[in-house]
Amino acid sequence: MTGAPLLEVSDLRVTFTTPDGPVQAVCGLDFHIAAGETLGIVGESGSGKSQSLLAILGLLADNGSASGRAVFDGNDLMQMPPAQLAAIRGAGIGMVFQDPMTALNPFMTIGAQMSLVLRRHEDLARGAARRRCVEALESVSITDPERRLAMYPHELSGGMRQRVMIASALSCRPRLLIADEPTTALDVTVQAQILELLDTVTREQGTALILITHDLGVVAGSCDRVLVMQNGELRDRGDIDDVFYQPQHEYTRKLLAAVPRVDNAVERGQADGEQLLAVDDLRVAFRMNRTTLFGPRPVLRAVDGIDLQLRAGETLGVVGESGCGKSTLARAILRLVEVSDGRVAMLGRDLLQLSGDALRDARRDLQVVFQDPLASLNPRMTVRDIIAEPLQNFGGPLTAADITERVGKMLTRVGLEAAQMNRYPHEFSGGQCQRIGIARALIIDPRLVICDEPVSALDVSVQAGIIRLLMDLQEELGLALIFIAHDLAVVRQISHRVMVMYLGRAVESAASRALYEQPRHPYTRALLDAVPVPDPRVERGRRRALLTGEPPSPLDPPSGCTFRGRCAWAEEACAAARPELEPVGKSLVACRRAAEI
Repeated sequence: MTGAPLLEVSDLRVTFTTPDGPVQAVCGLDFHIAAGETLGIVGESGSGKSQSLLAILGLLADNGSASGRAVFDGNDLMQMPPAQLAAIRGAGIGMVFQDPMTALNPFMTIGAQMSLVLRRHEDLARGAARRRCVEALESVSITDPERRLAMYPHELSGGMRQRVMIASALSCRPRLLIADEPTTALDVTVQAQILELLDTVTREQGTALILITHDLGVVAGSCDRVLVMQNGELRDRGDIDDVFYQPQHEYTRKLLAAVPRVDNAVERGQADGEQLLAVDDLRVAFRMNRTTLFGPRPVLRAVDGIDLQLRAGETLGVVGESGCGKSTLARAILRLVEVSDGRVAMLGRDLLQLSGDALRDARRDLQVVFQDPLASLNPRMTVRDIIAEPLQNFGGPLTAADITERVGKMLTRVGLEAAQMNRYPHEFSGGQCQRIGIARALIIDPRLVICDEPVSALDVSVQAGIIRLLMDLQEELGLALIFIAHDLAVVRQISHRVMVMYLGRAVESAASRALYEQPRHPYTRALLDAVPVPDPRVERGRRRALLTGEPPSPLDPPSGCTFRGRCAWAEEACAAARPELEPVGKSLVACRRAAEI
C-alpha cells in the first residue's frame, strides 16, 4: 500500500432479516485501499462481495443491517447520518452498477440524468452542467456526445450504456470508484474496451478503483491487489501475483483451477460419426416497420447465407458479438423462426419441407438448452413434470410409474438426486436449474442438442461442472452439440470445430485448435486478443490490438466486407465485393487478405 488508506474497512458485518430467520451475508470483513490503487474483490454468487460495498454506501435493502467501521478520508461512513452519506455518494465515492439498463431511468434522457449528479453535488447551472456532461462522455470515448445526451437509455447499446454509467460516476471526479461487475453482460470486445477505459480514466484522475467481479481473468489484468470471498467470509488476500501463484486457501486454488483459459492447448480430436445435420445457404430476414409513411420496409438480414455440417458426437462452437445472428441461426435450425431461404437437412430429411406431424416427429431428435434456466423452466410445475413433458409428447404409451422412474434416472445422470423431483425451480440454484434444463433436453434421447449460451450466467465452478457434464454425456450418448457462446475460453474447452460469425455471416471456420492457435480472419484475432487470461504475468506481457466501435447496423450494412470499417487490414478493394469462405491453411476464411495474416 502506498500512503495512508483512502478507505479502511474493519469488522464489517451485514445481516438480512428473512422469514426463516437472520442471514449473515458478510462476516467480519477487513480491507483497505489507497489512492490510485485498484483492488479486486472476487467470489461466486452469494459470497457477499456486492453487499459489502452496498453496506458501506448505505444502499442495503430495507431488511438489511450493517455494523463495523468504514473510514473514508477520515470519516466513518457507518456512523454518518443519511443526508451526510448521500452527499459523499457521487461526489466522494462513485458507483458503477452491474446492469446499466436498470440503473438508468428509462423515462429520462442521458443528459438529464447526468446533469442531476452535477447539479446536486456541485450546484452547477444547466448550461455548465451540460458542458461538463459533454466532457464526461468524450472522456469515455463516446462519439457525438451532444446527440447522445438527448437520447434515452434504450436507444444505446449495452456497451454504450455502461460507458454512460462510468462517465456519470466520474463526472464529479470522486476519489474512489466502485465498479460492481461492470462487464458481466458485455461481449468480450466491449469488455476489453470498458476495462481499458476504467484503467485509463482512473489513472489519469488518480482515482482509486474497487473492481467487484467473478472473472479472474479480469482481475489478473486490472488489479494491484485482490480479496477472495466465499459465503460472506474472506478466504484469501494479497498482491495479485501472491494470490494467483501462491494461494493460501483451498477455495482459491479450486476457483483458479476451474477457470478455462483461452491460451490452453485443448485437443478434442475429430468426430467420425455419421453426418447428422447439413445446413446449406441458410437465410433469415425480418421485414421491419417503415421509417417513413410511403417508404419501403427495411429488411434486417439476421442470417445471411450460412453453411455448416455436424456429425454424431461432434461439437460445433458458434461465437461472435451480440447481434451477429448466433441465436437466430439456432432458432432457424429448430424451425422456431421463419426461414427465408436455404436447406436444413437432419439425417437426410429437409426440415424446411416438413410440416404438421412429420415436423413434430423430426423434432424428437432436436432439443435445446436455453441461456436463462429459470426463464425456461415453468415455475408452476415440479421438476418431475418439467422433465417428463417431452416424454409425454414423444415417449409413446408410458405409465406414470415409468415416467417417474425415467425422470429419476435422468436426474441422477445430470448430477442431481431423484428425491428432488417434486421440488419447484425456485428451490434450486442457477447451476442446478441448468442441469434440470439439460435433463429435460436429454430425456427423449435426441441426436442433436443446441446449447444457446448455457453457462454465461453461471459462476466459474458451476460453469466448469456443466461443461464437464455436457462432454461426459456427449461421449456416453454420442450427442451432437451446437454450442453458442461469447466466452471463447469455454468454447475452446468443449468444441471440436468453431465457426465465427459477424453480421449474419460466417467469417471463419476451422478445427478448434487450428482456429485458436492460428486465427486467419482479423475479426477472429480481435476476439481472441480481447479475452482476458487468468494469469497476471501473461496479461502484463500481452500486446493487444483492441477493436474500436461497434458492429454496423444490419439494416444498413456496408458494401463489400462488412467488417472493413473496424479492420486495421482494410483497403479500398475490400469495399468492392463481399468475400466468400475460401480455404486458407487449415481454415475456411472470408477475407481477401487472410493469407497475409
